[in-house]
Amino acid sequence: MKAKILLLLFLPSFLQAQDMTTVFERTAGKESATYAEAISYCKMLAKRFQSIKMEEAGPADALYPLHVVYYSKDGKFDVNTWKKQQKTILLINNGIHPGEPDGIDACMMLLRDAATGAIDIPRNVVLAVIPVYNIGGALNRGRPSRANQNGPEAYGFRGSAQNLDLNRDFIKMDAKETRSLVELFHYLDPDMFIDNHVSNGADYQHIMTLLETQHSKLGGAVGKYQHGTIVPLVYKDMKDRGYDLVPYVNDFDDTPEKGWKEFCDYPRFSSGFAALFQTFAFVPETHMWKPYKQRVESTYALMLSFIKIASEHAGEIHAARTRDREQVQVKKTFAIDWKADTSRHMNVTFKGYRAVRKPSEVSGLPRLYYDRDKPFTKEVPVYDHFIATKKVTVPKAYVIQRGWTHAINRLKWNGVKMQEIGEDTLMKLTVYRIEKYDTLPHPYEGHYMHHNVAVHTETQKVQLHKGDYIIPLDQVAKRYLVEVLEPLAPDALFAWNFFDAILQQKEYYSDYIFEDQAAAMLKKDAKLRKLFEAQKKSDKAFAKNGKAQLDFIYRHSEYMEPEYMRYPVFRLE
Repeated sequence: MKAKILLLLFLPSFLQAQDMTTVFERTAGKESATYAEAISYCKMLAKRFQSIKMEEAGPADALYPLHVVYYSKDGKFDVNTWKKQQKTILLINNGIHPGEPDGIDACMMLLRDAATGAIDIPRNVVLAVIPVYNIGGALNRGRPSRANQNGPEAYGFRGSAQNLDLNRDFIKMDAKETRSLVELFHYLDPDMFIDNHVSNGADYQHIMTLLETQHSKLGGAVGKYQHGTIVPLVYKDMKDRGYDLVPYVNDFDDTPEKGWKEFCDYPRFSSGFAALFQTFAFVPETHMWKPYKQRVESTYALMLSFIKIASEHAGEIHAARTRDREQVQVKKTFAIDWKADTSRHMNVTFKGYRAVRKPSEVSGLPRLYYDRDKPFTKEVPVYDHFIATKKVTVPKAYVIQRGWTHAINRLKWNGVKMQEIGEDTLMKLTVYRIEKYDTLPHPYEGHYMHHNVAVHTETQKVQLHKGDYIIPLDQVAKRYLVEVLEPLAPDALFAWNFFDAILQQKEYYSDYIFEDQAAAMLKKDAKLRKLFEAQKKSDKAFAKNGKAQLDFIYRHSEYMEPEYMRYPVFRLE
């Protein structure tokens, strides 16, 4: 089977005569196409073959448009028709990290071979391929930024035109190309999403590893079918093609000989984002230290496996997605954070290299070394299930005031249905108050993220104005809305600093003026006086701190601004 793949990769002479060999093929697997070469090649395919169509999918920060290339065997490219005909749509993303270009070269050949008939892609499968996603990073080419990677001879850089890691951008959507891809994602509503990568980390014999979006988090029929049927079929098919897959080796601090916990892909990641919309999602990760030629060949083979399985199991794939979308609409509680379940695991046949320690020639201290002269094969535990650590009940709707445009825009880019309030009104709503939070001491992808958030809830009559938004939950984006609008969720918009203005008090008082007002309030308000005395009695430091006592009275007075620490997304129960 491996020989057949090699024959497909190194095309017959009639293709060479038509000059459809790729840079990868012309250099015997040593080089990768530049951005310009990849786009030019795909344009050539679209011009020559009716089964290929190339479109601009929106802007990118690098000022070049994001492109998508479609393959449809019958030459028809209407998404609504695809849906009516129950075709399985595969969205394949390449070059999110341009230093990991395996998918770029593999998919150039895949599209060509499909168009020429060198491979047979069934009529019930449609491909939507992004040839190069991170355009800014692809243009930043030529320097050896991947210290631990074996080829190609030249490649792009991980950071985008804004120096962002685009595989952390799917919730905050800081990059134009993220917005373009998200719009394309919702337009296509793909059944399967594949994001091609190259791994970092431990050394081992496997050329290809596979990260499936965490099936426990994905949940429902899709999660069960993905983990219980699709993934085993992919492993079997790839073995038939000559490749032994293992789950993505999520081990960076130690050697993987003792096993590892699967990666939990939060919605900031492409696969975790796709899972919010009941899409089967996968991240192939070739091993960085394998020769580039082998990595591209294995990526090509894996794309064939996904296509084969997507075709043969199209009915089950569509049925699982339909069933889950129905279930999501009636679901009242969602998990929003997870941890690995260490009480259960699966055994994986792992082919590694013996890890030893030897003196470092740099420091003289012991260092990790993988001895390739000592390969081994053994069963190791992989903790492939996760359990929920936080859950929330779902309101009938969320309410957000019109001024929070940066947050509102991201909802709109995700196709969220919102209703504008027609006139000023008072509405009884559940309000979150932020009690505490921690913030990273250093920036993460352009943000100082919040975590360890604690809240309490209050029921209030909130003044709303014409143009504020009610966001009903009976829509396809229900799971997405819960993940981004609930402040305790790890990838909530609150965590990404979209509501930081509420964390700063805007008004205060001068002690010498407020002293007299505070004294008058204590005489007039028996309830406040009781709270104040109780606080002094229970807190000795407070009882000796005049400034703290004045502040206590201020915070319990009508002067205290209600917006301070009040989360500006309300719940209509």
